[in-house]
Amino acid sequence: MKKTSTRLADGRELIYYDSRDDAVRDAVDRRPLPQVTTASEIRHDRLLGDSVAVASHRQGRTYHPPADECPLCPSRDGRLSEIPAADYDVAVFENRFPSLAGSTGRCEVVCFTSDHHASFADLTEEQAALVLEAWTDRTAELTQLPDVEQVFCFENRGAEIGVTLGHPHGQIYAYPFVTPRTERMLASADAHRERTGGRNLFDDVVADELADGSRIVLEGEHWVAFVPYAAHWPYEVHLYPRRRVPDLLALDEDARTEFPQLYLEVLRRFDRIFGEGEPPTPYIAAWHQAPVRAPHRADFALHLELFTIRRTPGKLKFLAGSESGMNVFINDVPPEAAAQRLREVASA
Repeated sequence: MKKTSTRLADGRELIYYDSRDDAVRDAVDRRPLPQVTTASEIRHDRLLGDSVAVASHRQGRTYHPPADECPLCPSRDGRLSEIPAADYDVAVFENRFPSLAGSTGRCEVVCFTSDHHASFADLTEEQAALVLEAWTDRTAELTQLPDVEQVFCFENRGAEIGVTLGHPHGQIYAYPFVTPRTERMLASADAHRERTGGRNLFDDVVADELADGSRIVLEGEHWVAFVPYAAHWPYEVHLYPRRRVPDLLALDEDARTEFPQLYLEVLRRFDRIFGEGEPPTPYIAAWHQAPVRAPHRADFALHLELFTIRRTPGKLKFLAGSESGMNVFINDVPPEAAAQRLREVASA
């Protein structure tokens, strides 16, 4: 992998990740952009104990542009975009409309490919491996920032999820706090360790799923994918490395090599859940990594959670009263049935 860092016209950082060592990335951003100004702030909710990012400047962000005006495509034929180069493998840049900025964290955009009409599932194993390298490198750099407590790599895919740019891309949030979801996982792990005399919660969850077998979707030598016992979403898959590690940086080479094979297969199965002729399945793919300075971060297990809000063809799972008001999920699809369907649609 070759990494090249440069600057956009307004001062934001742009990083190219190339599979070829001889790639030259010297294109200059010639857009007349003003310096970025943001108004992000973090507010603490005293009742719930969590944090809310207030970012009013995001109201003016780009919204569903036509394909020929996509800001994530390469700059070609006189049309200038966020990527000055005429082509690229993987590109990462600071978000022009960040939810977090300055002393309140950092937001980055990860462009998986220059092909506007592709999706992550269309990538080759080599391309997916390069995205994994980019996620890992960005995690390494962002965790070194003094105000960052947690790094979150994720992909929102599909208009139903709220995606406003159709180009295949994800994001990275570097939070200045530990997210509520991770805090709950850490608290559950602490309680489990005390209750069981030192056992690791994540190890036991994976072992229990393997022993049961009914919710296993896909197994490899170094990774396992399953629908969790208490899945919140209609179709939800968790992907764990068999050797527990706290973050992307700690993955060994064998796990890195196998990951693209399993992940691409799971994504392709997601697009076949609802049968032929159905539109691509909307989803969120979320990497869960240990916080930078958590007391027991070595006990945390890196894993990827993939889920869709589509519950059946043409119908979405909305977060209504119980979910939004009380955070009590009601799942319409039994996890065992979801796992069975994901096994049925395996690649030939």
